[in-house]
Amino acid sequence: MELTDLLTFSTVARLGGITRAADELNTVQSNVTQRIKALEAEIGTALFERHSRGMTLTGAGRRLLPYAQRMAALSREAVLAARDDGEPKGPLSIGSMETTAAVRLPALLAEFHRRFPAVRLTLRTAPTADLVAAVLDGSLDGAFVAGPIEHGELVSTPAFREELVLVTAQRWKSLAALRAGTPESGPTALVFRTGCTYRQRLEQAFVEFGWPSAARFELGTLDGMIGCVAADMGVTLLPRAVVERDHVKGDVNIHALSPQHARVETLFIQRRTAHQYSALQGFAGCLAGEDRVIAA
Repeated sequence: MELTDLLTFSTVARLGGITRAADELNTVQSNVTQRIKALEAEIGTALFERHSRGMTLTGAGRRLLPYAQRMAALSREAVLAARDDGEPKGPLSIGSMETTAAVRLPALLAEFHRRFPAVRLTLRTAPTADLVAAVLDGSLDGAFVAGPIEHGELVSTPAFREELVLVTAQRWKSLAALRAGTPESGPTALVFRTGCTYRQRLEQAFVEFGWPSAARFELGTLDGMIGCVAADMGVTLLPRAVVERDHVKGDVNIHALSPQHARVETLFIQRRTAHQYSALQGFAGCLAGEDRVIAA
């Protein structure tokens, strides 16, 4: 069983299609297709169901996936460990929630690049649930996620403290006005896809407000989210620091919530058993050394 075939299989499974997998693997689609077919022939059963929306795993594919992920992660880790001579360099893959990437990370990443220019850092944004899975399967070296996270295979470090606020169009001056001016079911909840902790917090708040049946509308980008809120399409829940940026604050209104819904801690997570090679140690050192890291 070829390791490259397993890596290709894992990538197609994660991205749900040949085209996206080929782009990430920097190869042509025909090569991805050939490797998947070779792996299926070797195992003797189909690993994917093909349909118009992409590819989904069969039962056999779901059973194979965790083994393929562990083997791919171990192979990558072995290469990095062998090359590691104590000088931070080479690839480093970090994940982050989009809100954290937009507000908290630019200065940190810039400093890291100044200190360790030989490290080739890549940043992937995704919801917390996807980031946790990616750290566990080794496709990310570490990630910024919304806490709390309790998992025996992960170690977490507090990074940022955020205050979540309800964000509405400017015409809603208070929560009381919002309640009075929207249908009994409540306003549309503008959310990121399933797996986002902020989405879960908003849905919990809506239940308290008496809006458990409010409509949900999923958006994929932070700018799109804020633009739709400003246009009065619905409301959302975001960190105050995101909304108080100069180019955003004048477009929307901010409403404080109870501490139960407002307080959230962003954690930096890593696999407990992963090799702590120099590039990752350098990144963790930058994170730990910043006075602004723990921010109210």
